[in-house]
Amino acid sequence: MTAPTPCRALLAVPPAAATAATVPGGRASAAGETPPARPGPAGAREAEAAAAASAAAPTVDNRFWYSSAHWRAGTHRGTAARAGDRPGLVIDAPAGHTEYTDPHTAKKGTWEYAVWTSPVHRSAVPGTEAIASWNAHTPAGTWIQIELRATYGSGAATPWYVMGRWASGDGDIRRTSVDGQTDGSTTVWTDTLAVDAPAKANGVRIAHWQLRLTLHRKPGAVQGPTVWLAGAMVSDVPDRFTVPASVPSRTAHELKVPRYSQEVHKGRYPQYDNGGEAWCSPTSSQMAIEYWGRKPAAGDLAWVDSRYPDPQVCHAARSTYDSAYKGCGNWPFNAAYAATYTGLAGVVTRLRSLADLEALVRSGIPVITSQSFRAEELTGAGYGTAGHLMIVVGFTAAGDVVANDPNSPDDTAVRRVYKRREWENAWLRTKRHNSAGKVASGSGGVCYLYAPARPSVVQLAALRAVGVL
Repeated sequence: MTAPTPCRALLAVPPAAATAATVPGGRASAAGETPPARPGPAGAREAEAAAAASAAAPTVDNRFWYSSAHWRAGTHRGTAARAGDRPGLVIDAPAGHTEYTDPHTAKKGTWEYAVWTSPVHRSAVPGTEAIASWNAHTPAGTWIQIELRATYGSGAATPWYVMGRWASGDGDIRRTSVDGQTDGSTTVWTDTLAVDAPAKANGVRIAHWQLRLTLHRKPGAVQGPTVWLAGAMVSDVPDRFTVPASVPSRTAHELKVPRYSQEVHKGRYPQYDNGGEAWCSPTSSQMAIEYWGRKPAAGDLAWVDSRYPDPQVCHAARSTYDSAYKGCGNWPFNAAYAATYTGLAGVVTRLRSLADLEALVRSGIPVITSQSFRAEELTGAGYGTAGHLMIVVGFTAAGDVVANDPNSPDDTAVRRVYKRREWENAWLRTKRHNSAGKVASGSGGVCYLYAPARPSVVQLAALRAVGVL
Protein backbone atom coordinates (compact mmCIF):
# COMPACT_ATOMS: atom_id res chain seq x y z
CA MET A 1 0.00 0.00 0.00
CA THR A 2 1.45 3.34 -0.97
CA ALA A 3 1.09 5.93 1.75
CA PRO A 4 -1.96 7.85 0.46
CA THR A 5 -3.76 4.81 -0.93
CA PRO A 6 -6.25 2.96 1.26
CA CYS A 7 -6.58 -0.79 1.00
CA ARG A 8 -10.13 -0.43 2.31
CA ALA A 9 -11.48 3.08 1.81
CA LEU A 10 -14.16 3.75 4.39
CA LEU A 11 -17.59 4.55 3.03
CA ALA A 12 -19.19 7.97 3.11
CA VAL A 13 -21.55 6.64 5.77
CA PRO A 14 -19.47 5.11 8.57
CA PRO A 15 -19.88 1.38 7.90
CA ALA A 16 -21.02 -1.02 10.52
CA ALA A 17 -19.26 -4.25 11.21
CA ALA A 18 -21.15 -7.42 11.55
CA THR A 19 -20.46 -8.83 14.90
CA ALA A 20 -20.65 -12.49 14.76
CA ALA A 21 -19.21 -15.17 16.77
CA THR A 22 -17.22 -18.25 16.68
CA VAL A 23 -19.47 -21.19 17.32
CA PRO A 24 -19.62 -22.24 20.96
CA GLY A 25 -19.20 -25.87 21.74
CA GLY A 26 -17.12 -26.43 24.86
CA ARG A 27 -14.86 -29.03 23.20
CA ALA A 28 -11.22 -28.79 22.30
CA SER A 29 -10.14 -28.53 18.68
CA ALA A 30 -10.39 -31.66 16.59
CA ALA A 31 -7.52 -34.12 16.68
CA GLY A 32 -4.60 -33.08 14.53
CA GLU A 33 -5.45 -29.38 14.68
CA THR A 34 -3.39 -26.79 16.51
CA PRO A 35 -4.96 -26.24 19.94
CA PRO A 36 -5.87 -22.66 20.87
CA ALA A 37 -3.78 -20.63 23.27
CA ARG A 38 -4.99 -20.92 26.85
CA PRO A 39 -4.15 -17.90 28.99
CA GLY A 40 -4.26 -17.88 32.75
CA PRO A 41 -6.73 -16.25 35.14
CA ALA A 42 -5.76 -12.75 33.98
CA GLY A 43 -7.68 -13.40 30.77
CA ALA A 44 -10.82 -14.08 32.77
CA ARG A 45 -10.36 -10.86 34.75
CA GLU A 46 -10.02 -8.90 31.53
CA ALA A 47 -13.19 -10.54 30.22
CA GLU A 48 -15.10 -9.56 33.37
CA ALA A 49 -13.95 -5.94 33.07
CA ALA A 50 -14.94 -5.85 29.42
CA ALA A 51 -18.36 -7.28 30.26
CA ALA A 52 -18.99 -4.52 32.79
CA ALA A 53 -18.00 -1.83 30.31
CA SER A 54 -20.13 -3.30 27.51
CA ALA A 55 -23.19 -3.46 29.75
CA ALA A 56 -22.97 0.27 30.44
CA ALA A 57 -24.12 1.56 27.05
CA PRO A 58 -24.85 -1.09 24.43
CA THR A 59 -24.57 0.14 20.86
CA VAL A 60 -24.45 -3.22 19.08
CA ASP A 61 -26.89 -6.11 18.80
CA ASN A 62 -25.81 -9.47 17.37
CA ARG A 63 -27.73 -12.51 16.21
CA PHE A 64 -26.19 -15.54 14.55
CA TRP A 65 -27.48 -19.00 13.68
CA TYR A 66 -25.07 -21.96 13.85
CA SER A 67 -26.59 -24.91 15.74
CA SER A 68 -28.94 -27.66 14.60
CA ALA A 69 -31.71 -26.03 16.64
CA HIS A 70 -31.00 -22.68 15.00
CA TRP A 71 -31.24 -24.11 11.50
CA ARG A 72 -34.43 -26.01 12.32
CA ALA A 73 -36.01 -22.81 13.61
CA GLY A 74 -36.03 -21.16 10.21
CA THR A 75 -38.39 -21.59 7.27
CA HIS A 76 -37.22 -24.23 4.79
CA ARG A 77 -37.87 -24.43 1.06
CA GLY A 78 -35.80 -27.43 0.06
CA THR A 79 -33.17 -27.03 2.78
CA ALA A 80 -32.49 -29.15 5.84
CA ALA A 81 -30.49 -28.93 9.06
CA ARG A 82 -27.57 -31.35 9.09
CA ALA A 83 -26.36 -32.55 12.49
CA GLY A 84 -22.77 -33.41 13.31
CA ASP A 85 -19.67 -32.02 14.94
CA ARG A 86 -20.33 -28.75 13.12
CA PRO A 87 -24.05 -28.49 12.29
CA GLY A 88 -24.96 -26.91 8.99
CA LEU A 89 -27.65 -26.00 6.51
CA VAL A 90 -27.74 -28.08 3.30
CA ILE A 91 -29.92 -28.72 0.25
CA ASP A 92 -32.37 -31.54 0.89
CA ALA A 93 -34.63 -31.46 -2.19
CA PRO A 94 -34.26 -28.48 -4.58
CA ALA A 95 -37.13 -25.99 -4.52
CA GLY A 96 -36.66 -25.25 -8.21
CA HIS A 97 -34.31 -24.06 -10.93
CA THR A 98 -33.06 -20.59 -11.70
CA GLU A 99 -30.80 -18.92 -14.27
CA TYR A 100 -27.99 -16.61 -13.28
CA THR A 101 -25.91 -14.53 -15.65
CA ASP A 102 -22.70 -13.48 -13.99
CA PRO A 103 -22.39 -9.69 -14.51
CA HIS A 104 -18.59 -9.90 -14.39
CA THR A 105 -18.09 -12.68 -16.94
CA ALA A 106 -21.41 -12.73 -18.85
CA LYS A 107 -21.43 -16.48 -18.20
CA LYS A 108 -24.99 -17.80 -18.00
CA GLY A 109 -25.89 -20.92 -16.08
CA THR A 110 -28.85 -22.88 -14.74
CA TRP A 111 -28.84 -23.87 -11.08
CA GLU A 112 -30.88 -25.90 -8.67
CA TYR A 113 -31.65 -23.94 -5.53
CA ALA A 114 -33.11 -24.23 -2.04
CA VAL A 115 -33.95 -21.44 0.39
CA TRP A 116 -33.76 -20.96 4.16
CA THR A 117 -35.29 -17.89 5.81
CA SER A 118 -34.37 -17.04 9.38
CA PRO A 119 -36.83 -16.13 12.10
CA VAL A 120 -37.40 -12.39 12.48
CA HIS A 121 -34.96 -10.94 15.00
CA ARG A 122 -35.88 -7.92 17.07
CA SER A 123 -32.80 -5.77 17.50
CA ALA A 124 -31.97 -4.68 21.03
CA VAL A 125 -30.39 -1.57 19.48
CA PRO A 126 -32.49 0.57 17.11
CA GLY A 127 -29.78 0.62 14.49
CA THR A 128 -28.35 2.75 11.73
CA GLU A 129 -26.17 0.02 10.19
CA ALA A 130 -26.13 -3.73 9.64
CA ILE A 131 -23.71 -6.25 8.16
CA ALA A 132 -24.23 -9.95 7.53
CA SER A 133 -21.59 -12.61 8.15
CA TRP A 134 -21.55 -16.22 7.00
CA ASN A 135 -19.30 -19.29 7.10
CA ALA A 136 -19.83 -21.90 4.40
CA HIS A 137 -18.34 -24.73 2.36
CA THR A 138 -18.95 -24.32 -1.38
CA PRO A 139 -17.38 -27.14 -3.40
CA ALA A 140 -17.00 -26.73 -7.17
CA GLY A 141 -20.36 -26.30 -8.86
CA THR A 142 -22.00 -24.55 -5.91
CA TRP A 143 -22.50 -21.06 -4.48
CA ILE A 144 -24.71 -19.14 -2.05
CA GLN A 145 -26.60 -15.87 -1.95
CA ILE A 146 -27.08 -13.97 1.31
CA GLU A 147 -29.93 -11.46 1.66
CA LEU A 148 -31.13 -9.25 4.51
CA ARG A 149 -34.50 -7.57 5.00
CA ALA A 150 -34.99 -4.93 7.70
CA THR A 151 -38.14 -3.51 9.27
CA TYR A 152 -38.14 0.09 10.45
CA GLY A 153 -39.66 1.38 13.66
CA SER A 154 -42.62 2.61 11.60
CA GLY A 155 -43.36 -0.97 10.56
CA ALA A 156 -42.34 -0.45 6.94
CA ALA A 157 -39.99 -3.11 5.52
CA THR A 158 -37.07 -2.86 3.15
CA PRO A 159 -36.80 -5.07 0.07
CA TRP A 160 -34.61 -8.15 0.33
CA TYR A 161 -31.13 -6.66 -0.06
CA VAL A 162 -28.41 -8.90 -1.50
CA MET A 163 -25.46 -8.75 0.91
CA GLY A 164 -23.30 -11.08 -1.15
CA ARG A 165 -23.13 -13.73 -3.84
CA TRP A 166 -20.33 -15.92 -2.66
CA ALA A 167 -18.26 -18.99 -3.39
CA SER A 168 -14.86 -19.88 -2.03
CA GLY A 169 -13.48 -20.33 -5.56
CA ASP A 170 -14.01 -18.33 -8.74
CA GLY A 171 -14.56 -21.09 -11.29
CA ASP A 172 -18.37 -21.03 -11.30
CA ILE A 173 -19.33 -17.47 -10.42
CA ARG A 174 -17.35 -14.40 -9.48
CA ARG A 175 -17.68 -13.50 -5.83
CA THR A 176 -19.53 -10.19 -5.66
CA SER A 177 -21.36 -7.57 -3.69
CA VAL A 178 -24.29 -5.85 -5.43
CA ASP A 179 -24.29 -2.10 -6.01
CA GLY A 180 -27.26 0.24 -6.43
CA GLN A 181 -29.62 -1.23 -3.81
CA THR A 182 -31.75 1.34 -1.98
CA ASP A 183 -35.33 2.08 -0.96
CA GLY A 184 -34.81 5.78 -0.30
CA SER A 185 -34.28 5.28 3.43
CA THR A 186 -31.45 2.73 3.53
CA THR A 187 -28.72 1.83 1.06
CA VAL A 188 -26.30 -1.08 0.68
CA TRP A 189 -22.70 0.12 0.45
CA THR A 190 -20.69 -2.93 -0.64
CA ASP A 191 -21.03 -4.98 2.57
CA THR A 192 -22.95 -2.57 4.80
CA LEU A 193 -26.66 -1.76 4.97
CA ALA A 194 -26.81 1.84 6.24
CA VAL A 195 -29.58 4.28 7.11
CA ASP A 196 -29.28 7.20 4.69
CA ALA A 197 -29.82 10.03 7.23
CA PRO A 198 -29.06 8.66 10.71
CA ALA A 199 -28.59 12.11 12.28
CA LYS A 200 -32.07 13.29 11.30
CA ALA A 201 -34.41 13.86 14.24
CA ASN A 202 -36.96 11.06 14.54
CA GLY A 203 -35.14 9.38 11.71
CA VAL A 204 -35.31 5.87 10.35
CA ARG A 205 -33.92 3.06 12.50
CA ILE A 206 -33.63 -0.69 11.96
CA ALA A 207 -35.97 -2.33 14.48
CA HIS A 208 -36.21 -5.92 13.18
CA TRP A 209 -34.44 -7.93 10.52
CA GLN A 210 -34.12 -11.41 9.05
CA LEU A 211 -31.81 -13.27 6.67
CA ARG A 212 -32.53 -15.33 3.60
CA LEU A 213 -29.98 -17.86 2.33
CA THR A 214 -30.27 -19.34 -1.14
CA LEU A 215 -28.07 -22.38 -1.77
CA HIS A 216 -27.24 -23.21 -5.41
CA ARG A 217 -25.77 -26.27 -7.12
CA LYS A 218 -25.53 -27.59 -10.66
CA PRO A 219 -28.66 -29.49 -11.77
CA GLY A 220 -28.53 -33.14 -10.80
CA ALA A 221 -25.56 -32.73 -8.49
CA VAL A 222 -25.48 -34.73 -5.29
CA GLN A 223 -23.25 -32.38 -3.32
CA GLY A 224 -24.25 -28.83 -2.53
CA PRO A 225 -23.11 -26.00 -0.27
CA THR A 226 -23.07 -26.26 3.51
CA VAL A 227 -23.63 -23.13 5.60
CA TRP A 228 -22.22 -23.39 9.13
CA LEU A 229 -22.96 -19.90 10.42
CA ALA A 230 -25.02 -16.95 9.26
CA GLY A 231 -26.30 -13.84 10.92
CA ALA A 232 -25.86 -10.12 11.25
CA MET A 233 -25.09 -7.25 13.55
CA VAL A 234 -27.07 -4.05 13.94
CA SER A 235 -25.34 -1.07 15.53
CA ASP A 236 -25.89 2.56 16.44
CA VAL A 237 -22.47 4.01 17.25
CA PRO A 238 -22.52 7.74 18.03
CA ASP A 239 -20.61 10.06 15.73
CA ARG A 240 -17.43 11.30 17.38
CA PHE A 241 -13.99 12.64 16.57
CA THR A 242 -12.50 11.39 19.84
CA VAL A 243 -13.33 8.46 22.10
CA PRO A 244 -12.97 7.92 25.85
CA ALA A 245 -9.63 6.50 26.91
CA SER A 246 -9.69 2.92 28.13
CA VAL A 247 -7.76 1.65 31.14
CA PRO A 248 -4.90 -0.72 30.21
CA SER A 249 -4.28 -3.94 32.08
CA ARG A 250 -0.64 -2.91 32.65
CA THR A 251 0.47 -6.47 31.96
CA ALA A 252 2.48 -7.27 28.86
CA HIS A 253 1.01 -10.00 26.68
CA GLU A 254 1.86 -10.91 23.08
CA LEU A 255 0.67 -13.72 20.80
CA LYS A 256 3.03 -15.43 18.35
CA VAL A 257 1.36 -14.51 15.08
CA PRO A 258 3.14 -15.00 11.73
CA ARG A 259 4.30 -11.79 10.05
CA TYR A 260 3.61 -11.00 6.40
CA SER A 261 4.12 -7.79 4.46
CA GLN A 262 1.75 -6.76 1.70
CA GLU A 263 4.49 -4.59 0.19
CA VAL A 264 6.65 -7.52 -0.94
CA HIS A 265 3.78 -8.27 -3.37
CA LYS A 266 3.66 -4.77 -4.83
CA GLY A 267 2.68 -4.89 -8.51
CA ARG A 268 1.87 -8.61 -8.47
CA TYR A 269 -1.48 -9.86 -9.77
CA PRO A 270 -2.93 -6.39 -10.43
CA GLN A 271 -6.23 -8.02 -11.43
CA TYR A 272 -6.83 -8.41 -7.70
CA ASP A 273 -7.17 -4.88 -6.32
CA ASN A 274 -4.23 -3.46 -8.31
CA GLY A 275 -1.65 -5.66 -6.64
CA GLY A 276 -0.12 -6.36 -3.26
CA GLU A 277 0.21 -2.74 -2.17
CA ALA A 278 -3.58 -2.81 -1.59
CA TRP A 279 -3.71 -6.22 0.11
CA CYS A 280 -3.77 -5.18 3.77
CA SER A 281 -7.01 -7.07 4.42
CA PRO A 282 -6.11 -10.48 2.94
CA THR A 283 -2.56 -10.20 4.29
CA SER A 284 -3.91 -9.60 7.79
CA SER A 285 -6.39 -12.43 7.31
CA GLN A 286 -3.63 -14.83 6.31
CA MET A 287 -1.57 -13.95 9.38
CA ALA A 288 -4.53 -14.74 11.64
CA ILE A 289 -5.39 -17.96 9.81
CA GLU A 290 -1.84 -19.25 10.17
CA TYR A 291 -1.75 -18.31 13.84
CA TRP A 292 -4.43 -21.00 14.24
CA GLY A 293 -2.24 -23.51 12.40
CA ARG A 294 -4.02 -23.50 9.04
CA LYS A 295 -2.56 -22.97 5.55
CA PRO A 296 -3.72 -23.51 1.98
CA ALA A 297 -2.80 -26.83 0.40
CA ALA A 298 0.00 -26.97 -2.15
CA GLY A 299 -2.52 -27.49 -4.93
CA ASP A 300 -4.30 -24.27 -3.99
CA LEU A 301 -1.06 -22.36 -4.59
CA ALA A 302 -0.14 -23.96 -7.92
CA TRP A 303 -1.33 -20.90 -9.86
CA VAL A 304 1.09 -18.56 -8.02
CA ASP A 305 4.45 -17.80 -9.66
CA SER A 306 6.98 -20.04 -7.89
CA ARG A 307 9.44 -17.13 -7.67
CA TYR A 308 7.16 -15.20 -5.32
CA PRO A 309 7.61 -15.48 -1.54
CA ASP A 310 4.60 -16.01 0.72
CA PRO A 311 2.35 -17.37 -2.06
CA GLN A 312 -0.44 -17.90 0.46
CA VAL A 313 -0.89 -14.11 0.62
CA CYS A 314 -1.54 -14.06 -3.13
CA HIS A 315 -4.03 -16.88 -2.61
CA ALA A 316 -5.77 -14.91 0.16
CA ALA A 317 -6.10 -11.89 -2.14
CA ARG A 318 -7.67 -13.96 -4.90
CA SER A 319 -9.96 -15.69 -2.37
CA THR A 320 -11.31 -12.43 -0.93
CA TYR A 321 -11.62 -10.39 -4.13
CA ASP A 322 -15.01 -8.74 -4.68
CA SER A 323 -15.61 -8.25 -8.40
CA ALA A 324 -18.10 -5.39 -7.91
CA TYR A 325 -16.07 -3.55 -5.27
CA LYS A 326 -12.94 -4.34 -7.31
CA GLY A 327 -10.95 -4.94 -4.17
CA CYS A 328 -9.98 -7.43 -1.49
CA GLY A 329 -11.34 -5.38 1.41
CA ASN A 330 -14.92 -6.67 1.56
CA TRP A 331 -15.18 -7.38 5.28
CA PRO A 332 -17.49 -10.44 5.34
CA PHE A 333 -15.70 -11.92 2.31
CA ASN A 334 -12.50 -11.97 4.39
CA ALA A 335 -14.26 -13.61 7.33
CA ALA A 336 -15.87 -16.17 5.03
CA TYR A 337 -12.45 -16.96 3.54
CA ALA A 338 -11.00 -17.65 6.99
CA ALA A 339 -13.85 -20.06 7.71
CA THR A 340 -13.02 -22.18 4.65
CA TYR A 341 -10.18 -23.68 6.72
CA THR A 342 -11.02 -26.75 8.79
CA GLY A 343 -12.38 -25.96 12.21
CA LEU A 344 -12.14 -22.18 11.90
CA ALA A 345 -14.94 -19.64 12.22
CA GLY A 346 -14.66 -16.06 11.04
CA VAL A 347 -16.84 -13.03 11.56
CA VAL A 348 -16.83 -9.26 11.32
CA THR A 349 -17.68 -7.30 14.43
CA ARG A 350 -17.53 -3.93 16.10
CA LEU A 351 -16.12 -3.55 19.61
CA ARG A 352 -16.80 -0.76 22.11
CA SER A 353 -13.33 -0.14 23.46
CA LEU A 354 -9.69 -1.09 23.44
CA ALA A 355 -10.35 -2.88 26.74
CA ASP A 356 -12.69 -5.21 24.83
CA LEU A 357 -9.95 -5.88 22.29
CA GLU A 358 -7.37 -6.48 25.00
CA ALA A 359 -9.64 -9.03 26.66
CA LEU A 360 -9.82 -10.98 23.40
CA VAL A 361 -6.06 -10.89 22.84
CA ARG A 362 -5.43 -12.03 26.40
CA SER A 363 -7.78 -14.97 25.80
CA GLY A 364 -5.58 -16.00 22.86
CA ILE A 365 -7.56 -14.42 20.00
CA PRO A 366 -5.69 -11.91 17.80
CA VAL A 367 -7.92 -9.20 16.35
CA ILE A 368 -7.81 -7.69 12.85
CA THR A 369 -8.81 -4.03 13.00
CA SER A 370 -9.80 -1.33 10.52
CA GLN A 371 -8.59 2.22 11.08
CA SER A 372 -7.88 5.46 9.22
CA PHE A 373 -5.50 8.29 10.12
CA ARG A 374 -3.16 11.00 8.88
CA ALA A 375 0.55 10.25 9.06
CA GLU A 376 1.06 12.56 12.03
CA GLU A 377 -1.79 10.95 14.00
CA LEU A 378 -0.10 7.57 14.51
CA THR A 379 3.49 7.85 15.66
CA GLY A 380 5.79 5.38 13.94
CA ALA A 381 3.43 4.37 11.15
CA GLY A 382 5.16 6.49 8.53
CA TYR A 383 2.06 6.76 6.36
CA GLY A 384 -1.51 8.01 6.35
CA THR A 385 -4.53 6.12 5.11
CA ALA A 386 -8.26 6.44 4.48
CA GLY A 387 -8.69 2.80 5.46
CA HIS A 388 -6.21 0.13 6.53
CA LEU A 389 -6.29 -3.30 8.18
CA MET A 390 -3.70 -4.60 10.64
CA ILE A 391 -3.73 -7.33 13.27
CA VAL A 392 -3.37 -6.61 16.99
CA VAL A 393 -1.26 -9.33 18.58
CA GLY A 394 -0.49 -7.94 22.02
CA PHE A 395 0.05 -5.10 24.46
CA THR A 396 3.10 -3.77 26.25
CA ALA A 397 3.29 -3.36 30.02
CA ALA A 398 2.46 0.32 29.49
CA GLY A 399 -0.65 -0.64 27.52
CA ASP A 400 0.63 0.30 24.07
CA VAL A 401 -0.61 -1.71 21.11
CA VAL A 402 1.57 -4.38 19.51
CA ALA A 403 0.40 -4.89 15.93
CA ASN A 404 1.47 -6.81 12.87
CA ASP A 405 1.12 -4.04 10.30
CA PRO A 406 1.21 -5.40 6.74
CA ASN A 407 2.10 -1.95 5.37
CA SER A 408 5.77 -2.64 6.04
CA PRO A 409 8.71 -2.97 3.64
CA ASP A 410 9.25 -6.66 4.37
CA ASP A 411 8.16 -9.44 6.70
CA THR A 412 10.79 -8.66 9.32
CA ALA A 413 9.51 -5.09 9.73
CA VAL A 414 5.86 -6.04 10.25
CA ARG A 415 5.83 -5.96 14.07
CA ARG A 416 5.08 -2.44 15.30
CA VAL A 417 4.33 -0.84 18.66
CA TYR A 418 1.85 2.03 18.51
CA LYS A 419 0.96 4.50 21.26
CA ARG A 420 -2.21 3.33 22.93
CA ARG A 421 -4.13 6.60 22.92
CA GLU A 422 -3.30 7.43 19.30
CA TRP A 423 -4.15 3.97 18.04
CA GLU A 424 -7.35 3.72 20.10
CA ASN A 425 -8.73 6.95 18.70
CA ALA A 426 -7.81 6.09 15.10
CA TRP A 427 -9.68 2.79 15.40
CA LEU A 428 -12.80 3.73 17.39
CA ARG A 429 -13.79 7.17 16.10
CA THR A 430 -16.44 7.54 13.41
CA LYS A 431 -15.38 11.01 12.21
CA ARG A 432 -11.99 12.47 11.44
CA HIS A 433 -10.32 15.25 9.44
CA ASN A 434 -8.38 14.06 6.41
CA SER A 435 -5.18 15.60 5.04
CA ALA A 436 -7.24 18.19 3.14
CA GLY A 437 -8.98 19.26 6.34
CA LYS A 438 -12.32 17.83 5.30
CA VAL A 439 -14.49 15.65 7.51
CA ALA A 440 -14.18 11.98 6.61
CA SER A 441 -15.41 8.75 8.16
CA GLY A 442 -13.76 6.33 10.58
CA SER A 443 -14.57 2.67 11.17
CA GLY A 444 -16.01 3.02 14.66
CA GLY A 445 -14.30 -0.09 16.01
CA VAL A 446 -14.62 -2.51 13.11
CA CYS A 447 -12.64 -5.74 13.39
CA TYR A 448 -12.46 -9.34 12.17
CA LEU A 449 -12.41 -12.23 14.63
CA TYR A 450 -11.09 -15.63 13.53
CA ALA A 451 -10.99 -18.45 16.06
CA PRO A 452 -11.73 -22.16 16.41
CA ALA A 453 -15.34 -23.06 15.74
CA ARG A 454 -15.16 -24.67 19.19
CA PRO A 455 -13.28 -22.14 21.31
CA SER A 456 -11.66 -22.84 24.64
CA VAL A 457 -13.53 -22.02 27.85
CA VAL A 458 -11.51 -18.84 28.35
CA GLN A 459 -12.09 -17.74 24.76
CA LEU A 460 -15.83 -18.35 25.12
CA ALA A 461 -15.84 -16.16 28.22
CA ALA A 462 -14.01 -13.36 26.41
CA LEU A 463 -16.31 -13.53 23.37
CA ARG A 464 -19.37 -13.39 25.60
CA ALA A 465 -17.91 -10.58 27.69
CA VAL A 466 -17.43 -8.29 24.71
CA GLY A 467 -20.90 -9.03 23.37
CA VAL A 468 -19.97 -11.22 20.44
CA LEU A 469 -21.77 -14.35 21.71
